This record gives sequence, structure tokens and C-alpha cells, in this order.
Amino acid sequence: MLREVRGWLWVILAFLFIQGTLVQARVIPSESMVKTLLIGDHVLVSRFGYDAEVPFSEMLLHRNLHASLWRSPQRQQMIVFHAPLPGHPDFVKRIIGMPGDTLEIRGGAVWIDGKPLVEPYLADTPDAWENRKPTVVPPDCYFVMGDNRNNSYDSRFWGFVKRDTIVGTPLFIYLSLDAPSEAWQPGHIRERLAAYGSALLHPGHIRWSRLFVPF
Repeated sequence: MLREVRGWLWVILAFLFIQGTLVQARVIPSESMVKTLLIGDHVLVSRFGYDAEVPFSEMLLHRNLHASLWRSPQRQQMIVFHAPLPGHPDFVKRIIGMPGDTLEIRGGAVWIDGKPLVEPYLADTPDAWENRKPTVVPPDCYFVMGDNRNNSYDSRFWGFVKRDTIVGTPLFIYLSLDAPSEAWQPGHIRERLAAYGSALLHPGHIRWSRLFVPF
């Protein structure tokens, strides 16, 4: 009996270690990263080298106990980071501006240090009316935007992402379900269970071609 308890204890500790420092599973609840990420995409996020966290510390202590690690993200890399607004789940966006960059938007196009940025991942042509004066990205900060540029709540609205808020980077899609967007919103447990149940009964709701697509 004692041996079994110890065995389960080691399993739990291993799970908490992996969850806090290596990988986490996330689901995409919005269309801000279309066409790269769709609503209902389930992604595996690598935390390795980016962030180490004490699991459930925010829920139990109302404080996120974590430490930033040695890896730094690169331009046009997707990142997962703590939302800049209290009570919101973590965001997924793409890094556009690096620390020290001079960033501006001309007619919807992003310019970095006086040169246009090539962005093949955009869902649609950005709004030609959008302009932003040159802005210098501060140290240890990043300017992020969604691939669905015309429907993304990002650094254009709430500012820069600090390095110590970055959780990790998406690795690949391990499941993708075509289900109502309400199923993936925080607190909608019944709708989410219904989406999983529907996928079991109707495999056509699974976007099979997106499974294990790496980034």
C-alpha cells in the first residue's frame, strides 16, 4: 500500500514538473491568429527555457509564482504570454517588434527600422487606413500582433509584452475541433464537454488535416 502511494506521489510530482517547466496544453478560443491557428485548435506549448512556474500557485495563492529562464523569442515567432488584462486567459500572438526596434505602420504594412516587414502568414490584407507613428520597443519588451490583423486585440491597443510574462511557444496542433466558439471560452465547461462528445460521435468534426502540424 505504501509503495503504491509513493508511486502515485512520484507520478503527480512528475506531472507538476512537466506542466510547470516543460510543456502545457492550450486551446485557441478566438480568431485573432487565423489562418495559422483556428478556433478549437488544441496546441502543445513548450515552456522549456522560457518560463518555470509553480503549478496552481495563482489559484491557491492568488499570485503567479514563476521565473523567466534563459531563452529569448525571435522575430515572427508565436508566443504564449500572460494576458495584460486581469481575469483573461493567456494570449497567443506573433512577435513583430524586438527590443530596440523602431516600429511603425504605414497603410497597414509594418516597417521595422525603416524597412518593410514581409509577413506571409497574414490572413488578409491589412487595413490600408491603419497608420502608426514610429515607436521604439523598450528593453526586455516585445511588440506583438495577431495574424488576423484586422481582428486582433494586440500591442496596438494595450502596449508591449514584457519578457517576464512570456510562458512559451506553440510546438504543434495535437487536436482541432470544429465546434461553436463558446465551447472554448473560460468557464464554459458544459459546452466544452459537449464539443468533445460530439467529436467522438461525429469524427467529421475533427479537422484531421491540421493534426500534428508543427510551427
